[in-house]
Amino acid sequence: MKRIILYGRKVVGGYAEGEAIVTRDTISGWGGMNPLEGTIIERRHELRGQSFKGKVLVFPAAKGSSGWSNAFHVTRLAGTAPKALIINHITSKSALGAVVMHIPTVTDLNQNPLDVITSGDWVKINADNGTIEVIKQKN
Repeated sequence: MKRIILYGRKVVGGYAEGEAIVTRDTISGWGGMNPLEGTIIERRHELRGQSFKGKVLVFPAAKGSSGWSNAFHVTRLAGTAPKALIINHITSKSALGAVVMHIPTVTDLNQNPLDVITSGDWVKINADNGTIEVIKQKN
């Protein structure tokens, strides 16, 4: 198995590991996902119908209103939150969402995570030191 190390900046500290779910589409919290199920419901989203519950969610950015952080807060309360976030372009709404979920979150990586990480890869995140270890499941 191939291992790749990425370096980034901590948004919320902590350690998590799990299966990655990756999208190149931005994610809308309010109306784009079902927080009670932890699934993407936006019609034209490439992950429509898929669950991020218990996975490492890798995505380019949040979109929409300030309801984003509230919707993701509900995922924590419902037990459907992702284990960690890897975000290309952090905004105040996605940073607040990470804080209210209490999950490790990393941004500003030395490589584009969307080009390195594939859904199904095993990812270990040490947000305190900004490192992400990607264990490729397919070469």
